[in-house]
Amino acid sequence: MKAEVIAEFLGTALLLAVVVGSGIMGEQLAGGNDAIALLANSLATGAGLYVLIVTLGPVSGAQFNPAVSVLLALQGRQAWGVTGRYVVAQLCGAVSGVLAAHAMFAEHLLQVSTHVRAGPAQWLSEFVATAGLLGTILLCLRHGPEKLPQSVGLYIMAAYWFTASTSFANPAVTLARMLTDTFAGIAPAGVPGFVGAQFAAVAVICLAIRYGPSRPRAG
Repeated sequence: MKAEVIAEFLGTALLLAVVVGSGIMGEQLAGGNDAIALLANSLATGAGLYVLIVTLGPVSGAQFNPAVSVLLALQGRQAWGVTGRYVVAQLCGAVSGVLAAHAMFAEHLLQVSTHVRAGPAQWLSEFVATAGLLGTILLCLRHGPEKLPQSVGLYIMAAYWFTASTSFANPAVTLARMLTDTFAGIAPAGVPGFVGAQFAAVAVICLAIRYGPSRPRAG
């Protein structure tokens, strides 16, 4: 279990370092063009997720996301004790990743974001982004586990662009991005709405699985 928890900490930390670091680099090089900065941010995040899932998936399942961990526990795929340890590791890793990104770009280590992301459109975007991510994961686990790394990476890359929120889809990521006043940040006032929407997506996916149409039986 120690190796699994370390993998969740390390994977989430590296994920946040990629998200925040590529946002800083993209903004620095884009010359004020937010589209170019977002393109750099989304490409780096999708590629980083693919690598992290491939390398750490065999150790811990590469969840890196409390919404994923809680969903698996609610489905009985994972013990709640394991889920609790994973969530703590993910939260600690996420904050560590933000600090690492700040250090790499000579930013102030301790920051609080002023980037306002709030309102019904943003919350709906987070609900859709999270539900889509969870659906992608569950369908890959059922029909093609070997396709999970590229599917998740490509989905997140796309969701940066088709959601108004740029697809946080992860409570640990959301809380940690509150601590960076850079391109990827979110002001503290916006965090409860984002996290609430993300866990609402968990609840809806669980209900859909429980009460939705069952698979037809052979014969």
